[in-house]
Amino acid sequence: MADVMPSSSASAAPPTFDDVFCGLLPRLYRRAVMLAGSRHSAEDVVHETYLKLAQRPQRFLAHPEPYAYAFTTALNIARDAYRRNGRQVPVDAVEGFAEESAPVDAAGWDGGLERRHAELEAVRMLGMLTHRQAGIVILVDLDGYTLDQAAKILKVHRGTAARHRARALDRLRAHLVESARGRAGR
Repeated sequence: MADVMPSSSASAAPPTFDDVFCGLLPRLYRRAVMLAGSRHSAEDVVHETYLKLAQRPQRFLAHPEPYAYAFTTALNIARDAYRRNGRQVPVDAVEGFAEESAPVDAAGWDGGLERRHAELEAVRMLGMLTHRQAGIVILVDLDGYTLDQAAKILKVHRGTAARHRARALDRLRAHLVESARGRAGR
């Protein structure tokens, strides 16, 4: 018998829920670590996000921006987990992060240590913010959404999003100034 070639309509089938969600996983994991504070917690958040979105896959697939939909769900799950636990575990205690990092070699490349240090510092600093503040900073300053887009994703008024972002940036700046004073006073 001759093999039947799939028709062109079969090759243009819409992507499945798993295909779309798996395509978002690397980005979603990175952002979940920033929200949850540790890899272990981030894995739980992403897993819960998958389970929640899988209950109504058509809503997720029909959304004009699936990442924004998944991110909002992850943000809500991270916030709920924080409320349930009643406390956060410091990132440096979980990750084994040391304050002093190895110096950069003369060639300027340190094997990714400086980048990893910066990522851990960003996670630690985002941990000082409320979940709403961290969410707006991640969407606007890290993911490149406009303030209007971020407000729509988080389902808040633009002014509310701007206020949360301004307060978050003020808190981060104050921490950086305080840290610089502390290092200068050593």
